[in-house]
Amino acid sequence: MPVPEAIAAAMRQTNELFNTEVGGRHNIAALDKIYTAGARILPPGAPMIEGREAIKAFWTQAVAAMDPASVTLASVHAEQAGDGVVEIGKAEIGMKDGSVVTVKYVVHWKVEDGAWKWDTDIWNMNQ
Repeated sequence: MPVPEAIAAAMRQTNELFNTEVGGRHNIAALDKIYTAGARILPPGAPMIEGREAIKAFWTQAVAAMDPASVTLASVHAEQAGDGVVEIGKAEIGMKDGSVVTVKYVVHWKVEDGAWKWDTDIWNMNQ
């Protein structure tokens, strides 16, 4: 089922928050507005991580290690699934040396406190 424009716009807003705050400013506190409280992430080559605080700890380390200059998330396809949305997308992580890391991802979105947030997030690099 296609995603209504109002939901797609809310998703773009959340993704842009990740781009600017987490990827650009390294503001890990912004993840409170991006992930649901009980969210799960499935990072490549690592165990599943559950809960917003554990996810924030993961991203604190990941952002410090990668030190990206920018992140751009772009939705490739999204469709409603029950009370949520499943999004397939691509990301470009701009590094400070000018290189770009390309990533593909799948996010299961849910509404929490009136906002569309990431509830399950899995990604891997294109290499």
